[in-house]
Amino acid sequence: MSPAHFPRPLSLLFALAAVWAGASQSLLGTCGPFTDTAADAFCPFILEIFTLGITTGTTPTTFDPASDVTRTQMAAFLSRSVDGVLKRGSRRAALDQFWTPQGASSFGVVNLPSPPGNLKSDGADVWIGDFSSVVRVRASDAKILETWTAPFAEGIVVAMNRVFVASGTNPGTLSRIDPSQPPGAATAVASNLGGDPFAAVFDGTRIWTANSINSVSIVTPGPSIPWTVTTVSGFSNPAGILFDGVNVWLTNFSNDRLVKLDSAGAVLQTVTSASGPLRPTFDGTNIWVPNTLSNSISVVRASTGVILATLTGNGLSGPLGSAFDGQRVLVTNQTGNGVSLWKAADLSSLGNFMTGTGTGPTDVCSDGINFWISFNGSSQLGRF
Repeated sequence: MSPAHFPRPLSLLFALAAVWAGASQSLLGTCGPFTDTAADAFCPFILEIFTLGITTGTTPTTFDPASDVTRTQMAAFLSRSVDGVLKRGSRRAALDQFWTPQGASSFGVVNLPSPPGNLKSDGADVWIGDFSSVVRVRASDAKILETWTAPFAEGIVVAMNRVFVASGTNPGTLSRIDPSQPPGAATAVASNLGGDPFAAVFDGTRIWTANSINSVSIVTPGPSIPWTVTTVSGFSNPAGILFDGVNVWLTNFSNDRLVKLDSAGAVLQTVTSASGPLRPTFDGTNIWVPNTLSNSISVVRASTGVILATLTGNGLSGPLGSAFDGQRVLVTNQTGNGVSLWKAADLSSLGNFMTGTGTGPTDVCSDGINFWISFNGSSQLGRF
């Protein structure tokens, strides 16, 4: 059968039309609960989407395989497919933890030596930077394991089986921690970064730092120390940085811009966000940018740079940090002493929760199960 004979291009997975064609005008046998569908080679596909709840047929015993599928119906099928894949493929599913925290009573708290800043998970542990050190916390039970010395540890990157620390000095310093070795002082691999590195990211080959004194530094690892550093100036108070698998993106706090960079650090595209963009996160498709001075979130399509939505409400108050756990995006509200959550797939609100008076939540990361939150106002780490 040629494509022109299909009822329309969006017929359900095209397989439904093939089932009808293969069975001709008289369907023989049954497919699971459906008496109008053949028990042929396409039956397992129909049973899969039935079993997963993507579609349940037109009645308990009929699938109606020859009917057209509207764009609205197709959207529903695809949405259920995405939700099902994310839920069944998550780390929570493997650990039988289908529940998620629902309120402030679900917060776990770890006391730290000093107010925490940037933090990252390596999948097993969480690494938290503060004014003089990097603290390693075991994610499974929130136990403090080790403390490494690193001055003004602001940007944390987990890469190449190591943990890298960008120190907010002028000039900036990038240091390396080997998690397999006993704790001690982090080893400096470059000490000529731009002034005051505030955030850092790895692109698979090099480490980039967003330097709040108007520059970006690109560090190329080498066989010996010091590593090569290229610093590109001309930015406006960079405050956040991420890699989307293709390009590095940078937030410019002072002029309300999100910019896409090429491999040399030149600006490829500029996106005007709301006021005061800070630490963004990438959900695999879209970039979420917390705008601290306008109490909003800009959701930007990474492939085009188009702003899909500007989210407000949902407890946003001085939003600063953001993280994605595979399904949800959490944003910290520093002045609001709380966190706000959204479903990444459709940008719907999942509510907001208070973290306690004076906690001042700043940065956040996810280990795939829990969110970990820096409480800068109380020298604590929160698990949610």
